[in-house]
Amino acid sequence: MPRQIHLALHPYGVGGPGQHGLWKDPRIAKNASIDIRYYIRQAQLAEEALFDALFIVDSQFINSTYPSHYLNRLEPLTLLSAVAVHTSHIGLVGTASSTYNSPFNLARRFASLDHISGGRAGWNVVTSFDTGTSRNYGLEEHLDYATRYGRALEAVEVIRGLWDSYEDDAFPASGDVFLDPTKLHALNHVGEHFRVDGPLNLSRSPQGQPVIFQAGVSEEGRNLAAAVAEGIYAPGSSLDAAHEYYTDVKRRTAAAGRDPDHIKIFIHGGPVVAPTDAAAREREREIFAEDNDFARNLALLGRGFGAHDFSVYDPDGPFPDVAHLAERGGRTGATKIIERARRENLTLRQVVDSVNEFKHSPFVGSPQTVADTIEQWFAADTFDGINLAFRTSEELEFFVESVVPLLQKRELFRTSYEADTLRGHLGLPVPANRYAS
Repeated sequence: MPRQIHLALHPYGVGGPGQHGLWKDPRIAKNASIDIRYYIRQAQLAEEALFDALFIVDSQFINSTYPSHYLNRLEPLTLLSAVAVHTSHIGLVGTASSTYNSPFNLARRFASLDHISGGRAGWNVVTSFDTGTSRNYGLEEHLDYATRYGRALEAVEVIRGLWDSYEDDAFPASGDVFLDPTKLHALNHVGEHFRVDGPLNLSRSPQGQPVIFQAGVSEEGRNLAAAVAEGIYAPGSSLDAAHEYYTDVKRRTAAAGRDPDHIKIFIHGGPVVAPTDAAAREREREIFAEDNDFARNLALLGRGFGAHDFSVYDPDGPFPDVAHLAERGGRTGATKIIERARRENLTLRQVVDSVNEFKHSPFVGSPQTVADTIEQWFAADTFDGINLAFRTSEELEFFVESVVPLLQKRELFRTSYEADTLRGHLGLPVPANRYAS
């Protein structure tokens, strides 16, 4: 069977980063981010189009400058549990922090979603770069980069061990025997960051274990992906950058002794599709103008530096010395900003404008143009799938009606579901239980 594209849907609600003004669109319900009917409908539209997964992002710290969707949104696993009973095939991927959750709690919650959905759950492992999160969990200081990634790696190992607590045939439920106790296993883990006895009080699901997703472009992030990830959310700013990331992570995966085909890399895609290329490009410019506000962009810059308040500085003065904030924030992106500001002697205003300057998206144009570009990028080994985000349901529907059939005609996307689980959609193996003979 030829290699095919995977598609996931990432709902915006009332507007995430770069979509701050979306809530003003009359087609967007002002409570979309907390209305479960919105998410159910988005999932059903994606499922009708045979998408692989619905992806829900999350963070646990806000202030008044954060994007609209961040200010008032549902907790991912609660949301996805509700969506699960209104869908039958689409995968359900939720974001949860390994820094601010205990492994036992995460193992139980995601395993529960996996059972509720019949084997469609995925966990997007994040380490939380919002430094203010620490103060919501009784800690004075956010953990440093190395500690967060070390904790994440150990957390995944512990959680996978807990998911193996029961062998598949542990419950004969026959005669006087409900449980075969020889098929139940305590983990008894003692590590650098966690001590967890187990076992988990929940059996394995039809897909064995939820699928592990991860996102990260730093050295630590790429190494974590190569070690444990089965799906990755990756940057897709340019064809060359996406190809470099794709080949590098696949190489690291092979070096870690894993099959590179068992890690699926999804790039972000925010398509703008219109009947003609010119109309799509004009709409792309309009979207940029709607969201391009200096004060808002200044606040958004601060998020990568631990929600630092850049409004206290003279915008036309030199970019401030904030290198010490990068280590406990979004280090990779923050470091690049600092290095460029120093190299080019930029003011704070120039940094904000350069970070938020208009950039053409590759997936903008007529349906034919967008399908051609997707095919070109896919053939160039830049992704296994695209994590798609649309501003409105109407835009999602137009993509499904106009672009998806072109991909199907070229045999680049499925014409029917051939599996019932998320692992099945992605072509990932069911993990063997470590205790089974």
